[in-house]
Amino acid sequence: MSDDGARITITENGPYLVQGALALSEQAILAEGESGSWSWSDGPSYEAGERYALCRCGESKNKPFCDGSHVGMGFDGTESASREPFEHDAELIPGPTMDLLDDRPLCAFARFCDGHGGIWDSMAQTDSEAKREQVAHQAMYCPSGRLVVRDKQAGGRELEPQLDPSIVLIEDPEQNASGPIWVRGGVEIVSADGFVHERRNRVTLCRCGQSKNKPFCDGTHAHVGFRAREDSPAPAA
Repeated sequence: MSDDGARITITENGPYLVQGALALSEQAILAEGESGSWSWSDGPSYEAGERYALCRCGESKNKPFCDGSHVGMGFDGTESASREPFEHDAELIPGPTMDLLDDRPLCAFARFCDGHGGIWDSMAQTDSEAKREQVAHQAMYCPSGRLVVRDKQAGGRELEPQLDPSIVLIEDPEQNASGPIWVRGGVEIVSADGFVHERRNRVTLCRCGQSKNKPFCDGTHAHVGFRAREDSPAPAA
């Protein structure tokens, strides 16, 4: 987890203020045929500097950065997400050799969990090494951290990807939409009223401005067709 001063502060009805020289880049969700989301494709990187402000209302003309549009539109950025630790809110789904923790309100609709019959059905088959690998992959590729797998064969150790403190702007060509802000590596997130959220390896913040679970993404961007720019993303081939 990050301990180098990296922080994102949510402003009241305004942008995300980022400090700590966090790297900023894009990645696109890649599908594996009809099996759904399976991997990531690297996109461009941004020169962002030590401190920068990211758009939260979805209306900036200088995305991903804030240009003050939230003021003119009367953006309501009221935060409504649970402030309980992940483990408190998550449902426990046991399997033969793995347990799955699932906090549904955090779903960012990246769909890594849906392929190969779905991670939930696969949990009952994790006595198979192939299913263990599949479940681990699907959970660890979930950008929002909605899904976390614990390996019973390793004393209940949580399986997590190795992620450096950084910010990724998700693009979703299959949905022809721009996804959330993926905050990685345990970056501290501070609410507008000063509340400090539990530090986690993977979280996704809303950038379309329409989530009902602010500051976190709830997948609304895909349903409203939010696009960060006119040429992004390209339709899936």
